[in-house]
Amino acid sequence: MPHILIVEDEATIADTLVFALNADGHTTHWTLLGRDALDYVSKNTVDLIVLDVGLPDQNGFEVCKTLRRTSEIPVLFLTARAAEIDRIVGLEIGADDYVVKPFSPREVAARVRNILKRSGSLRPQIPPAESEFVIDADRALIQYQGTPLNLTPHEYHILACLVRRPSQVFSRDQLLDAAGISTGAGYARNIDTHVKDLRAKLGTTHAEADPIRTHRGFGYSYQPGA
Repeated sequence: MPHILIVEDEATIADTLVFALNADGHTTHWTLLGRDALDYVSKNTVDLIVLDVGLPDQNGFEVCKTLRRTSEIPVLFLTARAAEIDRIVGLEIGADDYVVKPFSPREVAARVRNILKRSGSLRPQIPPAESEFVIDADRALIQYQGTPLNLTPHEYHILACLVRRPSQVFSRDQLLDAAGISTGAGYARNIDTHVKDLRAKLGTTHAEADPIRTHRGFGYSYQPGA
């Protein structure tokens, strides 16, 4: 899995990014300060950095300049600065892309995925050979025990989110967000309908299997081999 370093001082934004990137098949590490980010990069393997420009200890542009003296790790700037000159400066000092707040978490995840493809850091998102599921993210297709599933876009995103984190329990709101469905009042039960339809399609492929587990009061998880 590609490992993403998130450098962001607002916890709510960082939490959103962590969830979106984890759901997209990446591992993440979050730090609040530029100096901590540089220290982390010096000691760990990082495939991409999502870097906020307005950090408490130093400007994100300065962090990128320091990084570029020793490393070519891809950088995606995340900032409230929308002026063209700021975007130009960010790209000229070595950034690979630039996203302006407020942003869509799914857009950030898509931009990260594209940068990783260009840099050669993104591997096909295929679980181990013994896994029941094979995910083809480029074509938005999932195979179950060797059989392609006929999924709606929402079903694809929900199932992919579950399969990429075996045994992890996802709340309805988390699955709504992964599917790009509004998390407003009255929509949470949409997940129950989508999960019911997913179970029916999995059952049609293999009648005895039931890999999606319900956790009453919490949400759903994928249990391999169930």
